Amino acid sequence: MAKGQVTIPKDVREALGIGTGDRVTFLVDGSNVRIINSALYAMEILQNQMAGEAQKAGLKDDEDVIALVKSIRSEDTE
Repeated sequence: MAKGQVTIPKDVREALGIGTGDRVTFLVDGSNVRIINSALYAMEILQNQMAGEAQKAGLKDDEDVIALVKSIRSEDTE
């Protein structure tokens, strides 16, 4: 039974930053197929979904984010 595995040449794996056994995503666009490192692709999707959320929450810079994280952590220890 097929396991859905493919062999990707070493130079392509190195270019994608993946190793043996890592997962990749195949994006099909018409007759073209792009191979993307699945972890990086998932992060890209998350970043796109979260775009603008910091501004909506009133977080203007890294210091605001750090303060929020510290506040949340202190609530967890109470």
